Amino acid sequence: MNFKIPALLLALLGALLPAFGQTPQGSIKPGALTHTSESAQSVMREAQLALPSSLTGGSVYLGALKDAPNLTTAKVPVVVFMHGSSGLGLKAIGEWQQWLASFGVASIAPNSFGLKDRLTYNSPIDKETYEKVHALRASEIDMALKAIAQMNWADKTKLVLAGTSEGSVPVARYTGNQFAGRILFSWSCENNYFVTAHQTAIPDDQPTLNIISSTDPYFSPSNTWIGSAQAVGHCGQVLKNNKKASIVLIPGGPHTVLTFPQAKGPVEGFLKNLFKL
Repeated sequence: MNFKIPALLLALLGALLPAFGQTPQGSIKPGALTHTSESAQSVMREAQLALPSSLTGGSVYLGALKDAPNLTTAKVPVVVFMHGSSGLGLKAIGEWQQWLASFGVASIAPNSFGLKDRLTYNSPIDKETYEKVHALRASEIDMALKAIAQMNWADKTKLVLAGTSEGSVPVARYTGNQFAGRILFSWSCENNYFVTAHQTAIPDDQPTLNIISSTDPYFSPSNTWIGSAQAVGHCGQVLKNNKKASIVLIPGGPHTVLTFPQAKGPVEGFLKNLFKL
C-alpha cells in the first residue's frame, strides 16, 4: 500500500526539523581569501576611524582613515576593532566607536572587504573555509599595528584589541604582546562548528572582557547545530585561571550586543580602569 504525505504536512515538518537539531544549509560566495599588498593598503585606507574631541579640537570624527582631519598634538588610547562577517556596514559598529570617542578613546576598525571580491558566507559552512577566513582576519591585526605605529597621536602603551563574532576569533588567538587588554563580543572561545579548534591564546594575566548573549544564535547552547555537546556559550573555561578576566552574559540578547546598555557599562569600566582615564 502506498501512503502519501500531504504537501502541506511536509512543509510543516520541514519548518520544524531545525528546532530538533537538523543543521541548516549554509552557503558560500566564492572569492579571495589572501590579502595582497594592494588590498592590505585598502584595508587600512578604508578602515573606520573614530577620534575623540581632544584630537580633533571640535566634534568627534567618524569616517575612513584616509579622510581623517588634521589633529592636535594630544595622545589617546586606541582600540583596534575587528568587525564581524557582515563588515563595517553594521550600524552598531559606528555607534559603538563614536561612544568610545565620547570618553576619550580612539578606535580603528580595519575593513576586511578592502580585499576585492572577498569570499563571503552564510553559516554553517565547512571548517576548512572558516579557518581560511580566520587566517585572513588574523593578518589584518598586523596591518592595523603597522598603521598605528605611524600615528603620532596614538598612545602605543594603551592599545586594546577587540572584535565581534568572526572578528573575535583572531582577537582570542592573537599571540603578540602589543595590546594591554582584549574585548571579545559574541564569541565563546570553544570548539564548535566555527573552528577546527578554538586555539585561544590569551595570557592568564591579561585583562580580558568577554560579552555575549546567553542565547546567542551561533555560539550558545541555544544553537542546535553548534557542533559540541560540551558548549556553554562563553569563554569561562579558557579564562578560568585569569584573575583579570570578566564575563558578561546578556539574558535573551541577539548576536550583536555592542551597543546594549548591559554591555556598555562593563566596557567603559574596563577601559577606564585599564587606561587610568
